[in-house]
Amino acid sequence: MLTVYLLGEQRVSNPEDVRVGPISSRAIALLAYLVLHAGLAQSRTRLAGLFWPESSEQQARTNLRRELHNLRALLGSDGALAADGPTLTWTDSSSCRVDVDTFRNERSAAVAALADSDPRAFLDHADRAIDTYRGELMPGTYEDWVLEHREVLRRQCVELCEATVRVLRESGDVETATACARRRIQLDPLEEVGYRTLMELQAASGDRAAAMTTYHRCAAVLESELGVTPSAATSRLFDNLLGEHPRVGAGAARRPERVRTAVPALIGRERERGELQRRWQQSLDGRQGLLLVSGDAGAGKTRLTTELAEIARADGAVVATTRCFGLPGRVALAPVAEWLRSPDFRSAIGSLNPLWRAEVERLVPSAEPGPRPSTSRAMVDAWQRHRFFEGTTRAVLSSGRPVLLVLDDLQWCDAETTAWLAFLLSLDTHMRVLVAATARTDEARSRHDVREALRALRSARLVTDVEVDPLSADGTAELARSLGGRALDPSEEAVLYAATGGYPLYIVEAARMVPGMVATGRGGGADDLGEVLQRRLEQCSEPARDVAGLAGALGTDFDLDLLSEASDLDADSLVQAVDELWRRRIVRPAGTGYDFVHDLVREAAYRSVSPPRRWLLHRRLAQGLELLHAGRTDDVAAQLAEQYRRGGRPDRALHYLQRAAEVAASVFANAEALRHFRDCLDLLEAMPVGRNRDAHEVDVRQGMSAPLTTLYGYSSAELEQTLDRTVELGQRLRRPKVVLGALIGLFAAHFVQGHTAQAHGIGVRALELSAADPEFEGQAQFAVAGAALGLGRPRDAIEHFDVALRSFSDDYSFILGTRLEVHAHAWESHAYWMIGDEQKAARSCADALALGRTCGHPYSLAVALGYASVLYQIRGHDAALLASLTELRELCERYHFAYYSQWSQILEGRLLGGEPGIAKIREGLAELRRQRAFARMPYWLSLLAEVQIDVGWRDAARATLDAARIAAEQHDDRWWLPQVLRLRADAGPFAGGAPARTVRERRIPTV
Repeated sequence: MLTVYLLGEQRVSNPEDVRVGPISSRAIALLAYLVLHAGLAQSRTRLAGLFWPESSEQQARTNLRRELHNLRALLGSDGALAADGPTLTWTDSSSCRVDVDTFRNERSAAVAALADSDPRAFLDHADRAIDTYRGELMPGTYEDWVLEHREVLRRQCVELCEATVRVLRESGDVETATACARRRIQLDPLEEVGYRTLMELQAASGDRAAAMTTYHRCAAVLESELGVTPSAATSRLFDNLLGEHPRVGAGAARRPERVRTAVPALIGRERERGELQRRWQQSLDGRQGLLLVSGDAGAGKTRLTTELAEIARADGAVVATTRCFGLPGRVALAPVAEWLRSPDFRSAIGSLNPLWRAEVERLVPSAEPGPRPSTSRAMVDAWQRHRFFEGTTRAVLSSGRPVLLVLDDLQWCDAETTAWLAFLLSLDTHMRVLVAATARTDEARSRHDVREALRALRSARLVTDVEVDPLSADGTAELARSLGGRALDPSEEAVLYAATGGYPLYIVEAARMVPGMVATGRGGGADDLGEVLQRRLEQCSEPARDVAGLAGALGTDFDLDLLSEASDLDADSLVQAVDELWRRRIVRPAGTGYDFVHDLVREAAYRSVSPPRRWLLHRRLAQGLELLHAGRTDDVAAQLAEQYRRGGRPDRALHYLQRAAEVAASVFANAEALRHFRDCLDLLEAMPVGRNRDAHEVDVRQGMSAPLTTLYGYSSAELEQTLDRTVELGQRLRRPKVVLGALIGLFAAHFVQGHTAQAHGIGVRALELSAADPEFEGQAQFAVAGAALGLGRPRDAIEHFDVALRSFSDDYSFILGTRLEVHAHAWESHAYWMIGDEQKAARSCADALALGRTCGHPYSLAVALGYASVLYQIRGHDAALLASLTELRELCERYHFAYYSQWSQILEGRLLGGEPGIAKIREGLAELRRQRAFARMPYWLSLLAEVQIDVGWRDAARATLDAARIAAEQHDDRWWLPQVLRLRADAGPFAGGAPARTVRERRIPTV
């Protein structure tokens, strides 16, 4: 059965809920029109004129026939679409479900049940109807007939929600009624009756704090969308619900009635607004990119992106906004998660293929999350990062509408989010997606991750920069006039401009501190914005100041549940305090809670708290977070770690930092995981020396190894240091498994760096220890085998490879990151070639490739292809080599595999030959050297020498081969040394310079 979705999206799915496509937007629109007029015959002539009004009658009829053909191909033998001569008619069909029909039918049944006084049946049908209404009809389409039906359906759903709330209230189910009232507000956010209903329900359940938040959100929406304040009825209800309670203490003050000043108009920004509009129009035309609005703090960057968001919403775009925070307790990919929680995206995510939906669930679980993967799987699962990014970007694009993602304070963005943005914007062109970010200029330049991400995006011509400077003197005066209600005389304008420097935030905050101050041109004696903000806070009552300090200590947006747990105030006093902060425009509604109106206001609130009290507040916040997130503290692990660290509890901070690292690794945020692990080491430095500290440190070091390898490769100096320290601690604590695992990692690190003899010694040591722990025997045998082959002892290598292969049981090495059977078969093929057994070499290579293709692990397949390519090259099988390299290159590019991509590059250069081939080989060699990956360097250099000989560069070839011989001796990398020496003899001054292919034909495989 096909399912047609027209509410909240436009798509057609098959029985497996997989999107059917491609389908033209015109075909979907035609289908929608017929469905909305089901049972009524529609004239073909009228339909052609309606959908193609600018075409001639003949052309319009031709277009209609084409779209009808597409619809019939889509619907197959379904009889829903009846063609009767000059008319078309849509009739309901059991083999084709349309969500609009489902909504209408369920709504009609609900209305009938209500009329029959059957509340149970009413609620059943109403629930199904409301659940089916996933959004407005055909979003992004603005034909008159769509707008008419869209409003009718929306109004029907609103009225159904209202009736549902009434029935649920009468039955005493306040909780479900509250949820339905929230849905009603989503459907009509500008109608105050919905907010009043929700406030009454929240107050009835005893949650006056939630009622206050609802009122604040109502006021914010009305102010933003219509430029008005809540009606007298809404404000009166709020005052009645909140009540007036006397304050206690010297700082007591009655709740301010009219402190809130209007949101300032966008003044003096005609040029910037024009640039934003032009860039948005380009994105509507299919040019994706990043719009970077940069300038000093307080220059008005956020006000501009807010204006852009309103423009985008008016164009029917999906708009999602979020921000970054500058404190250490940030969560990797938090901005992406916040975007994906947007209602428009959540409804569209349900239409994704289950494969991509599962990737979104990693970041934004729709149900109780399952256990997270261990950081030890970072190497094994690293390839899935690409699929995770692809799944989450598909979610952003799934609505089929233009998309605007707004990100405030890009300068504090985590590395994983910047990488995700680069992935999104680097996809195929013609996406109607724009990311609008604000950034403080100097701080963005000082952050390495952000600076490099912007550099890469600029090189791809994906960044549009908009610099925001302070207002001119005239602009300052105009803004002051809009805030103060009267024009300033020239002397007042000069004083104001000198005092504020033209920064809009300075002007606005000064106006909010003392009403009328801007109109008089006096800055109240404040020398800088910090003093202005401090004075604004001092005007608040003592409870309000305390709440502001507590929220400032949290460092992010906050909700009232957490403030209630961490504050000394009772619930009523807390509500009064937050309401006062809102009325004074110190905080604003954000998500389900609140945030400071500007990060500078947050900083001022935190500075107002004495250091000893900060210590207490951080502890209380940590304890509150633990209570509120009991059983799921992983969601706030990074915040808990930071609060406990600032609260003087390094032991608790250490625990949550490790958990935060695990959480980051579960979404492939390895850089963030390493940051948390390094913070753990900093905390451990301050702990007393002893067995307890060693035990904590070894756990941290073990967790660090896999993310380090994933990010920086086996040649990382930090990885080697970490593994050495892990071995030392494991021995001290008498934990042989720890020692064995670290030794396997050290083997890989030393081998890749070209320390072949050392790698062999480490492998032998691991093999000796594995006698008492068979779990690691296969990996230890593998290590000895690989190093023995590098030393030029292929028969020893084969013996150990065979034992290793018998020890494996569908295992992945969490240390090496590969399916071990694949890796062992692939590497052993080289050993067989070295002893002259071409048949076994080919079979071992084939086994590795076959298993690599079926195990579902792209990195293991890349390993198999890399080793197979080397084997094909040394055997002279150019056709097989070309096919293998093509597949390897595509795999490495898709999943960003390093190391093996350089193998591919060098081998491609050898196959290409000539000066272009030499350039390609040198490029690959340079990258390997940069990675400090000197393993097999004699072999790679010999390939360069062969091409140099081929083009007649005998002097260069001799120098290259001398370098290869020296590398073999220095690194004990002897497996290819005989061939290096043969080539060097052929390239000598009296050898005559035999062509490289003749040299290849004279190769003797035995050592």
